[in-house]
Amino acid sequence: MPAETHMSQSPMSRAEVLDLVRDRLADILEIEPDQINEGDSFADDLDADSLALIELVEALEEELAERTVGFRIEDEDLQDLKSVRDAVDYVHGKAGDQS
Repeated sequence: MPAETHMSQSPMSRAEVLDLVRDRLADILEIEPDQINEGDSFADDLDADSLALIELVEALEEELAERTVGFRIEDEDLQDLKSVRDAVDYVHGKAGDQS
C-alpha cells in the first residue's frame, strides 16, 4: 500500500471549496463572506480588480498546497475565471472530490 506522504486531508467537497473561496475573497475585499454569492461576477458584482484576483489565486494556492501536491492555478486559466462559480468549479475540478 503506497504511503500518502503529501495528502494529509481528504479531497474537498464543492461546498468546502465554495466556503474557502468566499472566505479568502471576503478577506481580500474586506467584506463579509455572506455578501458573496456563487453567481457573483468578480468585476461587475464584487468590484474585484485584477490585483484582488491575483491575491485570491495566491491565497487559494497557498491553502490548497497542503491538500493537493502541486496545486496551481495556471496563468492562462485566469482569464476564464470571471465569477465566484468559475473559481469554485476550477478549484473543485483540480482539488476536490470527484463524486
